[in-house]
Amino acid sequence: MNKADVVILGGLSGITAGISCRRHYPDKKVVIIRKEGTVLIPCGIPYIFGTVGGPENNVVPDGLLESNGIELIKDEAIKVDRAAKVVYMKDNEPIAYDKLVFATGSLPVVPPIPGISKGNVFPVKKDFAYLKDVLKCMETVKDVVIIGGGFIGMEFADECRKGRNINVTVVEMLDRCLMMAMDDEYCDEAEKKLTDTGVKILTGERVASIEGGNNVESVKLASGKELKADLVILGIGAVPNSTLAADAGLELGFRKGIKVDHNLRTMTDPDIFACGDCCTKESFFDGRPSPVMLASVATSEARIAGANLFSSYMSFCGVISVFATIIDDRAFGVAGMTERGAKEKGLAIVVTTADAADTHPGGMPNSTMLKVKLIFAAETGTIIGGAVSGGKSTGELVNVIAACILHKMCVDDIVAFQMGTHPALTSSPIAYPIVNAACKAVLQLRKR
Repeated sequence: MNKADVVILGGLSGITAGISCRRHYPDKKVVIIRKEGTVLIPCGIPYIFGTVGGPENNVVPDGLLESNGIELIKDEAIKVDRAAKVVYMKDNEPIAYDKLVFATGSLPVVPPIPGISKGNVFPVKKDFAYLKDVLKCMETVKDVVIIGGGFIGMEFADECRKGRNINVTVVEMLDRCLMMAMDDEYCDEAEKKLTDTGVKILTGERVASIEGGNNVESVKLASGKELKADLVILGIGAVPNSTLAADAGLELGFRKGIKVDHNLRTMTDPDIFACGDCCTKESFFDGRPSPVMLASVATSEARIAGANLFSSYMSFCGVISVFATIIDDRAFGVAGMTERGAKEKGLAIVVTTADAADTHPGGMPNSTMLKVKLIFAAETGTIIGGAVSGGKSTGELVNVIAACILHKMCVDDIVAFQMGTHPALTSSPIAYPIVNAACKAVLQLRKR
């Protein structure tokens, strides 16, 4: 029987956990077992259908494992015997472990809609060959319906029309697309950018059934509307891939994620860890269970899990929720709480906004107007959330806001922020929108 110090089950977050382990414990033998021949970059999947042109241009190279001294076994793990500390595989010999990491990710939600199993109805799976088939199918279709107006649905809608003369419709149950992640004004801005490209958006609509013969021909809505469709994409969300862990007797928690502590160690077995979409998460703000599934969270957890395998170095602080997306060349990002979410929790908050060009002067080539919103706890002046829309700098500005939230910075800390600026790269130091929004908050907080 083969033996390894650390066996990791899974894909992208498993790679990060393995690299982290090797950095902290360079003498340990690390083996990754994964069923997929190729690991896709999950956040890049919608761009396979437009910008990058195919799944082969959206992969994590296996050379990353080799350069870090990690062995890869391409096989399916079918059983974990915790008592014997052995992983059984479909085709290879069993392998014994000292420490085991579940990084098995998530699976797409497939709701029980009548007709959901018809041909040309595609959940978004992280599978190279599967997505290659979807891309090929896209070559001959005329009417695409996307069910779900979250990140996946909106990005797919934006990408599917690139280079294709097809009709694309997004169907969303809520009043606005992206409503679970962004405040209303940002949702409205994103929807307008998408409809400007020719995509049709139907909000407040529920899918009643998928109609047709062997293949989909239309989508019937609960309102009575019927949409022509020869291809349907399900962008409804994901659930933890925890079946193997459950079969091994590991305790599951919120949404059937593998239950872990702040060190990413499972609550059931001290020699088994879990990270990424397959495990439970708690909010940074109140410690309550969080449904957030983001690559940024998964890789943070993976770095911590890898570091803690043989000694408890680090603790996961909880999910802040940081994301960015781009719709028709307009970027949107959120870190921490939204204004809507804070109000729903009954929190007393101060909200400020600031606008500025992302160059100075604004007449520089390719300049874009940035829109920034900051949310502070009224009692303490601590930043708890922020949002940005604008050009490509949006992604990094949101990361700056996330760092401020992580370190529980107060408004005065942000007012004193020292930023590096350049006419072609950033907003003016006089009009830097994060700082200016904080300056406005100082006045409001003093009044309170």
